[in-house]
Amino acid sequence: MPTTTPVPVPPRSSRFAGRRAALALATAALLAGCAQVPNPSANDPWESYNRGMTQFNDTVDRAVLKPIATGYETITPRPVRTCVHNIFGNLLDVWSGVNSLLQGRGRDFVDTFGRVLFNSTAGLGGCIDVASMHGARRIPNDFGMTLGVWGFGQGPYLVLPFLGPSTVRDGVGTAVTLVAPVTPTAAVFAIDNVPVRNSILGLYFVDARANLLEADRLVDQIALDKYSFIRDAYLQRRQAMLNSRQQGEHATTEDALGQSPAASGALPVYDDPDDPATPQ
Repeated sequence: MPTTTPVPVPPRSSRFAGRRAALALATAALLAGCAQVPNPSANDPWESYNRGMTQFNDTVDRAVLKPIATGYETITPRPVRTCVHNIFGNLLDVWSGVNSLLQGRGRDFVDTFGRVLFNSTAGLGGCIDVASMHGARRIPNDFGMTLGVWGFGQGPYLVLPFLGPSTVRDGVGTAVTLVAPVTPTAAVFAIDNVPVRNSILGLYFVDARANLLEADRLVDQIALDKYSFIRDAYLQRRQAMLNSRQQGEHATTEDALGQSPAASGALPVYDDPDDPATPQ
């Protein structure tokens, strides 16, 4: 009789390791969400959920994203990391320019697409940010900001799974960004080769997380309540961006508007406007 080679069966522990990890993360999020906040702030009525989701995101970050980003920062030479970051930033500039146009900001639209053309040619596909070297700084923009310029209210603060701080308006903007045809993610999803596409997507998220490592260290050092610090910094930064666009100001820098709040020094303000000792 012909003999058959038995198919090796993976150990039970390895087969269920992924399921156990996912279950642990889900349980952490559920338990965290059970903690009720008695008096949430007016702009954060969903604070109980948001704190739970923040804890879930932090658990995923500590277990997966931060170690990978730290390893990437450690083993990858800075010029290579800068090149990768600039290429993704060049793609993101296209979406920023589209939103400037949707907001009726013609000068920002022209300046942004001038940056894209300059960096795509003289900058070797965006690897070198020659536009910034010549004073043409990045003008950050997104569809959440466009909705704000169009008059949509921001809605309550909202922490998105895996993506972090947002608002209802910015959450809608994020959803549109993920499906719009002229964003970095859309350009990557257009690649037919699945392994290449997934590798670029992975690199995109690792690059994004690696560029937040320094800000993450700073927040850990100075914030007594990390959740409140990040929430207030995010809301203040987004309001400052919206105010500049509604007032018709020409956005020429990416400093306090384009970087993370902690990295740029745009820290949340806790001054009491009714306190006579508070400088005006």
